[in-house]
This record gives sequence, structure tokens and C-alpha cells, in this order.
Amino acid sequence: MSEPRRILLVVHPARPEVHDHALGVVRRLTAAGITVAVIGDETRGTPLEGAPEVVRSDPDDPTAGCELVVILGGDGSILRAAELVRGSGVPLLGVNFGHVGFLAEVERDDLDDTVERIVSRNYTVEDRTTLEVTAMRDGETVFESWALNEVTVEKASRERMIELTVEIDGRPLSTWGCDGVVMATPTGSTAYAFSAGGPVVWPDVAALLLVPISAHALFARPLVVGPDSRLAVELVPGTVGTGVVWCDGRRAVDLPPGARIQVQRSADPVRLARFTASPFTDRLVEKFDLSVHGWRGAARRAAEAERRTD
Repeated sequence: MSEPRRILLVVHPARPEVHDHALGVVRRLTAAGITVAVIGDETRGTPLEGAPEVVRSDPDDPTAGCELVVILGGDGSILRAAELVRGSGVPLLGVNFGHVGFLAEVERDDLDDTVERIVSRNYTVEDRTTLEVTAMRDGETVFESWALNEVTVEKASRERMIELTVEIDGRPLSTWGCDGVVMATPTGSTAYAFSAGGPVVWPDVAALLLVPISAHALFARPLVVGPDSRLAVELVPGTVGTGVVWCDGRRAVDLPPGARIQVQRSADPVRLARFTASPFTDRLVEKFDLSVHGWRGAARRAAEAERRTD
């Protein structure tokens, strides 16, 4: 007898157009013998609240017994789900109901195929690097967290810059008067780091990024460092501006001058379910709507194939 199957369904709570789709997904998965769990507080006032097909997840361990977490929403919903699965090893499958949806694997129009693939377990799993962050003041830890996309240290006031000293692998690199600095994973290279002028890094590249934000300095270029590099940022003591550290734009703590923020690769990756092994180039073209007009690759391949058959 096969073991019972269970998934956790995470739905954007503030988008009514998602709820009807979610109910359809629940009914199809339930009909296939898969138990669908939801987070009770997030379904209040939606069609899922009273649906007899769903069960409520354990508030203390919502992914318990789950083989997959399915997210209907945008990148924000996927980052929220990543918090739920932290340390569990349960993969995430995002269905994009947002805008760009860079973390999502499929679009809303692919829901039927998505359900079929979940039922047949027709997907692979890919590990994505995450970051762990520690903020300290006078040798005492004041904040510990993690991030899938990025850790940012930013000025707390619009009117003032902050002065930061950047350190890599225990050695000082430079001091910048700036709006902040982004420390990102390859996954996060297309998020805040991209907006700040950083490079796009393919997900399979083992690296970390450091990108200054509006730095007033001669040497203030984005940096790509090794995956085991240890990054640190110190708010220069005696300066007027105070800062704030953000993790994925979701978790934050204020930083006084003299605070030190340490960032390094975490031992706990986030696992993403994948349906296809299509090149990352294709995802960039699709998500950023890039023009590839004039590309002759397909014509060349066709001509080569024709020559081989002659």
C-alpha cells in the first residue's frame, strides 16, 4: 500500500482572481487522492475557508508530511512560502499570478498541466543558494536571519546617506558614502541587485554578489565573489546616518552606527521544483520581454540538418 500524499497550497490572500483557480486545483488534486493542506489564517474570507476538500496545516509545522508546496501568486508569495519550508527540504512550485514572477516555474495558463505533473510526480528539484546573516553591536548579536534573494543594508532616512565599510574574507575593501549595499545570491541577481546595477548571474554559478547602491566613491563597482566568501558591512561609528538591514525585503531590523552585518552562504538551500530544463537564457528573454529579432539560430540549424540529409 502506497503512503498517503500531501501538499501544502499557498495562495495570495489579497487577490480574489486567484481563489477560484485555487479551489479548482484543490478539487483536482483531491480527486487524485492527494491531501491538500492550507494555512487557515490565510484562507479566511476566501472560497477555500469552508471547502470540505482541504485540511488545515499544523500552525507550528505547516509543511509536515508534505511532498511539495504549491504557490499561486507572485514572487512575494513564493518568498513567503520559502519561509515556511526553511530547513524542511520540501520543494516549492510557483505558479505565477503576479507580474514578472521570476521565481515561478509556470504561468497561470499552465495550471491544468501543472496539476497533471504534480499527480504524476513529473518534475525535478533544483537547489538554490541561500544566505545567512548576523547583525552585531558591541560584540552582541542583535539579529539573525536568512535570505533567498538578498540581504540589503540601507539608509534609514531619505535625507541622509550612510557611511559603510565593506569587508570581504576578513579584509577591508573600501568605505563608501552611499544609500546602501546589496549582498545577493545568483537567484537574487535578477531582483534588487539587478535594479541597483548588478550583473545577471546564471543560477548554476557558484558565487555571491555585492552591489553598492548610489555610492559616492571612485571604486564602487558590483563585485562577484566566491561562494564561500564571507561578506561584512560595518556602519562607520561617529557618522550621523543610521541604517536598516533587510532580508528579501521581508524581515528587517534597525542598525545604529557601529553595527556590523555578516553574510555568508547558508548550509540550507531552498529547493525549487522544475518542469523543464530549458536554458536560463530563455527565462530572461521571456520575463524581461527581450527582443531577439534577427536571430538566425533556427535557420542555421535547419540548414545544417538539411545538409546532413543530402
